[in-house]
Amino acid sequence: MKKVLSLLMVMSLVVLVFAGCGGQVEESVVIYQNKVEIGEQLTAFATAYEEETGIAVDVKTSGGDSPYAENLKAEFQSDRQPDIFVIEGMGGYNTWSSKLEPYEDQEWMDLTNLEFSVDGVVYGFPVAVEAWGMAYNADLLSQAGVDPATLTSQEAYRAAFEKIDGMKDELGIDSVVAMAAGPDMRWVTGLHNFNGYLSAGLPYGDTTVLDMLNNGEADVERLTEYADWVELLFEYADEAVLITGNYDAQVGQFGTGKSVFIHQGNWIDPWLVDNGIDFPMGFAPHASVKGEHNAIFIGAPSFYVINSDSENKEAANAFLNYMATSQAGHDYMVNQAKMVPAFTNVTLTPDTPLSASAAEWLQKPDGSYTWLQNDMPDGFGMNTLGPIYESFAKGDLTKEEFIGQLVQQIEEIQ
Repeated sequence: MKKVLSLLMVMSLVVLVFAGCGGQVEESVVIYQNKVEIGEQLTAFATAYEEETGIAVDVKTSGGDSPYAENLKAEFQSDRQPDIFVIEGMGGYNTWSSKLEPYEDQEWMDLTNLEFSVDGVVYGFPVAVEAWGMAYNADLLSQAGVDPATLTSQEAYRAAFEKIDGMKDELGIDSVVAMAAGPDMRWVTGLHNFNGYLSAGLPYGDTTVLDMLNNGEADVERLTEYADWVELLFEYADEAVLITGNYDAQVGQFGTGKSVFIHQGNWIDPWLVDNGIDFPMGFAPHASVKGEHNAIFIGAPSFYVINSDSENKEAANAFLNYMATSQAGHDYMVNQAKMVPAFTNVTLTPDTPLSASAAEWLQKPDGSYTWLQNDMPDGFGMNTLGPIYESFAKGDLTKEEFIGQLVQQIEEIQ
């Protein structure tokens, strides 16, 4: 018996020693994010963070042509759920509310007013301030004799598009606008473009049209005006890019000077930089509905959230605080990822043209329209509305049928 007890004591000591040194598991944070444009930059920042702190951060990316929402759900069904992931507005919150850990007493929370909260509880760390309008090639507009400051209405855009279209050979372009409505780009149409119906022309923060939609009510007059804008963009787009083009095809057409405009946002800056694109550019407003427009769509649309089931919550919070408060984090956001940070302590300014243009619009009185597309029911924009745009782009639907299908889908929400 004594030999047995002695053996058990020795084994217990071995286990304790192993747990106290060699058996300790090194912390690692997994972040699953949705912007392919910053995937490499975020990975490099994570590597530098590990060198600084000893805490590994594994960056996984899904986005662009790959459906983030579906892939994220698959991640949660796997053995390795992410510690940090991304949601976009109330739609994402409603899907993932049971998996969200509230932020409390974090240093970054005093440095922004763009955090995502519900009923006073903070759940989301703002990834960046993002913006989109009608991005334009300033050199080509100048050659065409079009002043971007005049592009404030559907009538002004139609006149400009007609003029530029008549100068295709002279300008060396394939189309007036790089627009995509195919199956890989439904986030461009069913989310970003449709946001024009939700907020264009309205005071910042006005959710009147969104509230109607979420109650199953459609503003048919406003939808009709909006459909005129969609029709105009489709009419002056390159058919191949419009119907089958992916992200690279759309951005590439603009970047190579084969279109004067592109329907995208400042998140394409890293792509432009990586491909050596340096012509002057900026944003003009979308004329999504009738009337005069002197604002672009600006907001903090996506947020880092912490998985409530994570075993690395403390390490995840530390990583995000480091991003928001350190000079290395500021350099990553502004100079590497080419983003407009959402934090007041960042003194660096963007040196890329579309982010710089977004920052200028942000400073203008009433220069912003609200991002509301992420507050629709989850999947409504991409999965429900996206295919309708594609059918309209292909010519399978008339404009009246396009409007009718939008109305029908909205009314089926409730």
